[in-house]
Amino acid sequence: MKIDAIATDRIIEMAWEDRTTFEAILFQFGLKEQEVIDLMRREMKPKSFRMWRKRVQGRKTKHEKLRVFEKGRFKCTRQRSISNNGISKR
Repeated sequence: MKIDAIATDRIIEMAWEDRTTFEAILFQFGLKEQEVIDLMRREMKPKSFRMWRKRVQGRKTKHEKLRVFEKGRFKCTRQRSISNNGISKR
């Protein structure tokens, strides 16, 4: 699967966000968790990739089934608006 530069940047941004699940990336871009990990490994410096993997491994907020809340989502008031989304905002 060929992903353009804008989509790659957005996937990396979503993967770095603590509360964006791998399921959200799958829904929007069609990439499974392992494919996101492979993309991150390929696109990032080795030290940055290791730091990201250390943060993400075992993090409950990155997996929808492990989350403690069922409805709604957190959005910080200081969060900048997201651009270049592949799906429309609702």
